Amino acid sequence: MIKAREHGAARVWTLPTGPLQENAVLVAGQGGEGFLFDPGDDAEEVLALVRGAGVTVRGILLTHGHFDHIGAVQPLREALGVPVYLHPADLPLYRLGAASAARWSLPFTQPADPDHGIEQGQTFTAGDLTLTARELPGHAPGHVVFVADTGEAPGFVVAGDTLFQGSIGRTDLPGGNHPQLIEGIGRELLSLPDETAVYPGHGRATTVGAERRTNLFLR
Repeated sequence: MIKAREHGAARVWTLPTGPLQENAVLVAGQGGEGFLFDPGDDAEEVLALVRGAGVTVRGILLTHGHFDHIGAVQPLREALGVPVYLHPADLPLYRLGAASAARWSLPFTQPADPDHGIEQGQTFTAGDLTLTARELPGHAPGHVVFVADTGEAPGFVVAGDTLFQGSIGRTDLPGGNHPQLIEGIGRELLSLPDETAVYPGHGRATTVGAERRTNLFLR
């Protein structure tokens, strides 16, 4: 069983999925209610994580619509009986999931459309857990990040493919915009306290302060 990282009353689990090792992220509050982010592949493993952690998932929240972040959406929304949320600007990318995966000769199950949109400042609550969506396009037109309110404890953000340990999201894909991504990282992520944990869409977790000090892309 993957060990959770604790942020006050909140707990965070990260599971790399699929050939691109995309991070599915599970977040829960003290009462065991929470959300699942970006289930990219390996639906059975993700479901085993949810059940093993004892989390009651209230929704699947997507940072963006690239195929490697949505490949397990359909089986998991059905198994968990929960709605799926995506920023409407990323719906075209989401609908191209199967075509995008085919270019890499990767198997893929195209999910049905999301149930709901996401907008700037929208809050998502499950029990005592609250997260706020912040629009951060540049890697994808409708990319959002989710910032957790953990009270006095160091907070965290589910960052998708915006900010990585020592790197940033690609901007050479359709809909990418490098200046927009850099500006958005400064506005929505580097404005957070240095001790804020960053859970990216690929690779290890980091902190806002570490990336502010050492990430060459942000100089």
